[in-house]
Amino acid sequence: MPTTKLFIKLRKLTGASLSLCREAAEKYPDDEAKALEYIKQKLQARAEKFAGRETKNGIIEVYSHGQMKNIGVMVEVLCQTDFVAKNPDFRHFAHELALQIASMNPLYISREDVSEEQVETLKASYREELKDSGKPDQVIDKIIEGKLEKWYKESCLLEQEYYRDPDKTIQDLLRELSGTLGENIKISRFIRWEI
Repeated sequence: MPTTKLFIKLRKLTGASLSLCREAAEKYPDDEAKALEYIKQKLQARAEKFAGRETKNGIIEVYSHGQMKNIGVMVEVLCQTDFVAKNPDFRHFAHELALQIASMNPLYISREDVSEEQVETLKASYREELKDSGKPDQVIDKIIEGKLEKWYKESCLLEQEYYRDPDKTIQDLLRELSGTLGENIKISRFIRWEI
């Protein structure tokens, strides 16, 4: 694929800066997948630089789902400046989060929000399920850790697979957006109702 065509395609797919798309297209002129991965890594590294910055602006996205409007979601997404809060990509991200929450019903934003008591309750429940399995304790411990990891991926918004692209998590989307917009972006809180 000629560099110019790849550059244009990368820009459409990622929304990354012109210079970053050009750099990726020149570095990997014949490999779109490597060029996309290069951009992803650069955006994530850039997002990490902004992670500690204060977020005082943002939006609250409200969404109701279904013909009967029986699922409702409110999600607060924060950023550093009102300029970014008005950005269409930022607003689109907030809307996609609301759709994700409506469809995937997470319980927490991240695993850090899960109390140690909740984790211990889950482990005890899993251990009870496995008590008559006849497996050695080391194997049971590994099974419990695997079940807990699966629970985190289902219950924590940032770890969930993005419903439109299972190859990405919500955390991946957040880092990409933060890297693209050049600001710390944070999912502050959400609530989901269902009739």
